[in-house]
Amino acid sequence: MHEEVMDPERIASIVVDSGLRVHRVLGPGLLESAYEHCLAHELQVRGLLVERQVVMPISYDGAKLDAGYRIDLMVGRNVIVEVKAAEALIPLHQAQLLTYLKLSGCRIGFLMNFHAILFKQGLRRVVL
Repeated sequence: MHEEVMDPERIASIVVDSGLRVHRVLGPGLLESAYEHCLAHELQVRGLLVERQVVMPISYDGAKLDAGYRIDLMVGRNVIVEVKAAEALIPLHQAQLLTYLKLSGCRIGFLMNFHAILFKQGLRRVVL
């Protein structure tokens, strides 16, 4: 697969399917970092380019500044995945993903809360 030219919607479909597989295998209750590692591995096995903990600088006064923003996973250079292991997704999580989409220029992002009993309950798709 050539992830640089793959349709973002196709990548999004693979991301959701991969997240579901990780959730089925591991279940809820692990640390966020475990899900991030496993999801990255699952996506790479499926032939996608995956970058972990991508630094997302902000532009301010003509300078690019590292303000501490880190994207959990950037897939195929155009889909963002924020991995969570929280009791519930809160509005701050969605705001964080929206910020990353705006700063990166990506259009599609996912919040994946692996602590949810059912994967679909912890999945949110955000599109700019």
